[in-house]
Amino acid sequence: VPLAGLLIVWLYRSCGLSTDPGTDYMLLSVRTNPGVQPRMVPLIAVSTVLTHLCGGSAGREGAALQLGGAISGNIGHLMHLDDKDSRTITMCGMAACFSALFGTPLAASVFAMEVISVGVMYYAALFPSILASVIAHQVALQLGGGTTAFTLSGVPGNTDVLLIVKLVAFGVVCAGLSALVCIIFHKIGHLFKHFLPNQYACIAVGGAVVVLISLLLGTRDYNGAGMQVIERAIAGHAAYEAFFLKLVLTAITIGVGYKGGEIVPVLFIGATFGAAYGGFFGLAPSFAAGLGMTAVFCGVTNSPLTSILLAYELFGGQSLSLFALVIAISYMLSGYYGLYSEQKIVYSKLQPRYIDRKTK
Repeated sequence: VPLAGLLIVWLYRSCGLSTDPGTDYMLLSVRTNPGVQPRMVPLIAVSTVLTHLCGGSAGREGAALQLGGAISGNIGHLMHLDDKDSRTITMCGMAACFSALFGTPLAASVFAMEVISVGVMYYAALFPSILASVIAHQVALQLGGGTTAFTLSGVPGNTDVLLIVKLVAFGVVCAGLSALVCIIFHKIGHLFKHFLPNQYACIAVGGAVVVLISLLLGTRDYNGAGMQVIERAIAGHAAYEAFFLKLVLTAITIGVGYKGGEIVPVLFIGATFGAAYGGFFGLAPSFAAGLGMTAVFCGVTNSPLTSILLAYELFGGQSLSLFALVIAISYMLSGYYGLYSEQKIVYSKLQPRYIDRKTK
């Protein structure tokens, strides 16, 4: 991992990119259309493969958003699109790559529109984004890709007042966990960069820490994206400490400069937390794992509509209204934290009031 980190820094510096804003740059591209440099495409692809190949704790969806936005942004430039259409085609590319990789075209198409400015969606991009997502998903299926889906157990058959109270309490805790995820993700990266301002030293030491923690734990469950652990959590099995270990390892990996994404690790954190602690709320572990996945995803991305669609595509729409309830609470109470510092909260989460502020 440390050697892969040194290579990643060298690649970016050799291409004239001493700093990489990552997914934040895609959000900025849609909002202000500064243009995306073509060399970001091979860089993010190669560096994400290196991160996963060598055991970094990261997902892939962040890379997909950057790949899609960079490719489509440059296609728009070649087509001489005007400013507004350039923003639209960038969103389409983000949606298409997310859909192709994760197999959730509805959530992908809405996410690309919803994540930019919370409270305001670019509805003009609805048709092209959905079209791009559907086509990308079908092409991915023809090339051997798949659709991500899970089967939940223990889903309540009847809804009563006690169940609603349990779900509200679980949603409140998921909101707090979402804020904690964002805080730790940002703080750990800042700490490493403060004490190790040299990029080579920072990423090498961070990689060494990931290796050391992995060896001490004696498992590879927390390296890579962790889809196999998510599957076990959906089946109702997760260690009590699993969510926190994944949180710390991913925060170190991404914070020191490795490439990939935070979305699948966030799903890992939510699923393992729900499976381990759902019983304290009187919820079946499998059902709570599904709730935790979507609610924590919503809290860190501030994308409630995407999260509801994600619940529908991942779990087949089973008791979707219950998922929507927990997602809505997580969105409302997670504060103005977010994974992406360039994301804007245009309207307050609690009142119909214009605030226009970036996440923290």
